[in-house]
Amino acid sequence: VQLQAFGGGLVQAGGSLRLSCAASGGTFSNLAMAWFRQAPGKEREFVARITRVGRTTYYADSVKGRFTISRDNAKNTVALQMNSLKPEDTGAYYCAADQNAGYADYSSTSEYHIWGQGTQVTVSS
Repeated sequence: VQLQAFGGGLVQAGGSLRLSCAASGGTFSNLAMAWFRQAPGKEREFVARITRVGRTTYYADSVKGRFTISRDNAKNTVALQMNSLKPEDTGAYYCAADQNAGYADYSSTSEYHIWGQGTQVTVSS
């Protein structure tokens, strides 16, 4: 499976962006999907996760109520709708896939086997 993320850009604080990640080369519905982000000089951090059929979602506390993760298994895509953006949301955003049926720690980068390239999100104050 290969993942390609897109949709990043420059937005003012309080604005919105929608990121998308397209998967190819495998069975997308067998994968739990997640978004992570990484600011300059900082470690990559968990943002959101969605289960294989989209019944359950998980969010970092810092984005709860502002971000929404969703997926379309017919189109092999996962999206991250980001509202009320803040300057601290700035960073490179990565989509990732988990091939396991369960998880040990869904917020850990080690849980995920496949990564897309990052798409940059910059929020100006």
